[in-house]
Amino acid sequence: MKYNENWQEQYKDLVTTPKRALAKIRPGQRVFVGTGCGAPVELLISLTARAGELADVEIIQLFTKGDAPYADKKLAECFTINSFFIGSNVRGMIQEGLGDYTPVLLSDIPVLFDTGRLPLDVALIQVTPPDMRGKVSLGISVDVVRSATENASLVIAQVNPNMPWTHGDSLIDVYDLDLLVPVESEIIERQTNPFHETSQKIGREVASLIPNGATIEFGLGRIPGLGRLPLAAMEFLHEKKDLGVHTELLSEPLVDLIESGAVTGARKTVDRGKVTVSFCMGTRRVYDFVDNNPLVCFRPTEYINDSNIIGKQKKMVAINMALEIDLTGQVCSDSVGGRFYSGIGGQVDFNRGAARSEGGRAIIVMPSTNETGTRSRIVTTLQPGSGVVTTRGTVHYVVTEYGIAFLHGKSIQERVMALISIAHPDWREQLFSEAVEAKYLRPEKAGLGERFLQAGEDFMRTSLLLDNGNQVSFRSIRPTDEPHMRDLIYDLSQETVYYRFMSNQQRFTHRQIQDFVYIDHRKDVAIIGVVPEAHGEEIIAVGRYYLNQNTNKAEVAFVIRDGWQNNGIGSFMFRHLISIAKRNGIGGFTAEVLRDNRRMQAIFNHSGYKVKSRMEEGVYSFVIDF
Repeated sequence: MKYNENWQEQYKDLVTTPKRALAKIRPGQRVFVGTGCGAPVELLISLTARAGELADVEIIQLFTKGDAPYADKKLAECFTINSFFIGSNVRGMIQEGLGDYTPVLLSDIPVLFDTGRLPLDVALIQVTPPDMRGKVSLGISVDVVRSATENASLVIAQVNPNMPWTHGDSLIDVYDLDLLVPVESEIIERQTNPFHETSQKIGREVASLIPNGATIEFGLGRIPGLGRLPLAAMEFLHEKKDLGVHTELLSEPLVDLIESGAVTGARKTVDRGKVTVSFCMGTRRVYDFVDNNPLVCFRPTEYINDSNIIGKQKKMVAINMALEIDLTGQVCSDSVGGRFYSGIGGQVDFNRGAARSEGGRAIIVMPSTNETGTRSRIVTTLQPGSGVVTTRGTVHYVVTEYGIAFLHGKSIQERVMALISIAHPDWREQLFSEAVEAKYLRPEKAGLGERFLQAGEDFMRTSLLLDNGNQVSFRSIRPTDEPHMRDLIYDLSQETVYYRFMSNQQRFTHRQIQDFVYIDHRKDVAIIGVVPEAHGEEIIAVGRYYLNQNTNKAEVAFVIRDGWQNNGIGSFMFRHLISIAKRNGIGGFTAEVLRDNRRMQAIFNHSGYKVKSRMEEGVYSFVIDF
């Protein structure tokens, strides 16, 4: 972009110094500060320098990066902070009661400015120099800055040639600004640290929920020590096809994802072919990427966070973060136990939009414990003072490093089981007992909590790509699989039931189905093969073994849903069970197979191991030594 080299002369009536510009601010005024890394640092320094002359100046911000010199206890009588999202540079002041936090949907902030419910006296922003047409760009921060600029009585702009010129709705006429302060300085940079192992596990789980052609939002939330969790999925998306992006924040991992070729926007329903964002934070590499780049379209918050627009995108996937969730599905994201930590942000906006989207998915991510591992983030009841951001009626997917729980439309008992299954193993038994005591679970389940302890080990996970292109994922069975197991059992043909259970039974009791999913993982193993469905997952195969501790051999059995037979799933699952058994030090398998069940006999006889068999009364008894 070619700037007007003579802009300071042409607009000399508007040009001034930081000191003179900030002299315009009077005690008691409400001053808006530009967002994130776009914060006008020199203006904030000059504002703080006037602290002795000012009193009761209210600083309004979404959040800022870098130093916040006005956020100092010594200046609490001069400057009052009112933040819509609590960043690290003001968190201490707010948690000590010396600053304020306004909980509001991100999409509603421009409405507060536009309607005058939150009138702004002054806006301190940062822009590019004007071009030959007299237009400046808001650069890396359009978000709520545009609305604040349009509504403030006095707009003071730090004009910086290092600010990237961005496309979209970032342009403002220079005469819509009141004072221009030339400052050539580096834009605040923000490094993205490598993701923690826990974040990577969560990211891998989330990536499994994102189909080709999806449009994605990566939320703003972060966890101490783990970073910005919603971003962790990006490194597992590089092999995806035709992804789209409609999100608030563009950062370095997203640039990596775009440059991998996974993001084309070709299947977006709205803004096809564009990466739509409202602000960006990162290193100079990120700023150079967005500078004059027509691929990236910066739109204001009232557009990006409009749930109606979000819902128009097909396959819209929203990824946002929680700090705590109770067993009924209430999600706390901005505070825990009365301590405000971050903000509502766009979680509700995008959760609503993704839920409306055709094929959309609303995902909440969260580590299973706090940073020290001393408290589960999945709790029976919320801590007193914890604020609910996403209600139990609108939560859909919840993901921890231990797996995925799908809650929407599920009963309390189903939610409880699903959430305990993805809690940290150290807390599952306690959560189960508390759930029974709280009457969330049926009384006869008392004492079964220990069956949760070792479910879902990583080494049990694998996948199989079938010749027809379908991918089957295998994992340890969980108590939460009970309704899906019931569906499988009653969908089996009479022949399959007869071969698996050696009887023609047509009725299975609640206790029998419960026994299929409540496994004593210390000696027995059960794995399931699943494929994705609109309601979460469908079980198409079950394989398990029962250890005889006297012989150190385990009885093995498995069943495949009729429509999925003859695809090699049985042989694959048998090999996987052998791998698990050998890892656990088991010496071999035994099995009982009906004479007519030739497919199962073939799997055992062609296993590659030493196999002995004998037949008695129409039943083959197999012994397979490892």
